[in-house]
Amino acid sequence: MTDLPQRFFNPALPARVSICEVSARDGLQAEPRTLPVPVRLELIGRLAEAGLSSIEAGSFVSPRAVPQMADTASVLAGLDLDSSVSYPVLVPNRRGLEDAMTAGAADVSVFISVTESFSQANLGGSLDETTQRGIDTARAASAAGLRVRGYLSMVFGDPWEGAVDPNTVAGAARALRDAGCTTISLGDTIGTATPGHVTTVLDTLVGAGIAIESLCLHTHNTYGQALANVYAALQRGVSQFDASAGGVGGCPFAGSATGNLATEDLLWMLDGLGISTGVDIDAVAATSQWLGEQLGHALPSATSAAVTGR
Repeated sequence: MTDLPQRFFNPALPARVSICEVSARDGLQAEPRTLPVPVRLELIGRLAEAGLSSIEAGSFVSPRAVPQMADTASVLAGLDLDSSVSYPVLVPNRRGLEDAMTAGAADVSVFISVTESFSQANLGGSLDETTQRGIDTARAASAAGLRVRGYLSMVFGDPWEGAVDPNTVAGAARALRDAGCTTISLGDTIGTATPGHVTTVLDTLVGAGIAIESLCLHTHNTYGQALANVYAALQRGVSQFDASAGGVGGCPFAGSATGNLATEDLLWMLDGLGISTGVDIDAVAATSQWLGEQLGHALPSATSAAVTGR
């Protein structure tokens, strides 16, 4: 690759950003083709070699509900869990947590919604029930000495209920923090957020006592706003972002959700801003092209196609 993009650092933005790579879990779970364990391990290995230090490895959910994540225990068995790379796995309940711990997981993620409709559609219970289940799981994981990450879904809008009050988001974020989650990922699950919306939600959370350093933004590119929303978050001091190689993924339980923010699209923008990530954009772009071949279709990342010339 050439020495592009040119770099113009803004000292008002974070000097370094960490990326949680979600393609091997959040990305693959929405795909019609289920990849075998050796291919999933190769994907994770390629991403680690590219310099990504946090890579979702899978989830301990019912294989009937999400067959693409079956055999996550076998995936963990094929990874070096003592390396400097963290491999968080999603655990929906105490049983999933127990299975993850048996498999040797040191990093887990819990998942709650901020809306009733999505709780019913995705998590199989009322908002109160599923929130309590997620909080109980987070507390148990934290008590067991695991690193715990909290996902909040439908933060910026719900396909059934519409607008979401930022104060509702703040209450859910506080509950996750108090349960031991050191990172709280704010999910734009259906991709309807705009930069002003992101700013308002972040300001509301900070005003409610949530440290900006603990917040991560998880964007979807449904309306082409993912990178604009990232930039708005950078301006507020957010330095953690979820992204998916090639932009693979979406939410299988929310039909209007399209692909995740592509990791290489994020890397191109951050590189142009002079923000350090420690990740090799060429390696990620090549991995995205390879992943598209495994899935049988091209992935939506514009940067991947530009960098690789494909």
